[in-house]
Amino acid sequence: MNGARIVAAARSWIGTPYLHQASVKGAGCDCLGLLRGVWREVIGAEPEVVPPYSRDWSEPQGDEALLRAALRHLRAKPVHAEVPGDVLLFRMREGAVAKHLGLQAKAGEAACFIHAYSGHGVIESALSAPWRRRLVARFAFPTGRT
Repeated sequence: MNGARIVAAARSWIGTPYLHQASVKGAGCDCLGLLRGVWREVIGAEPEVVPPYSRDWSEPQGDEALLRAALRHLRAKPVHAEVPGDVLLFRMREGAVAKHLGLQAKAGEAACFIHAYSGHGVIESALSAPWRRRLVARFAFPTGRT
């Protein structure tokens, strides 16, 4: 899968307001909705129906639902093998389930990622030390589909 195409698709969502469980460019999305929208643009139909989910993303049960879904549909990579277009999965606090997603836009010293963030909408942020500490998994889009 072409990383530049993924990054261009993700950047086209910048400015979309944050809206929990939504996935409509320009109207609203959350972090999963952004990933779903980019998937539809670069691959096609989504691989499964996303069930309703709460803002706590299975935290009370300690259920790694988002991580399991990523493992079903994306290719796992080493966390430090940065490539633009990668899907990033974060824990928002130590000991919590992984529940935030972003798409790597640039690698290296100027590393940054695109994500839908509550209170901000879809933005591009530096992949700073605090974000890197939260990063728990990195994935590539599947190959062989266009």
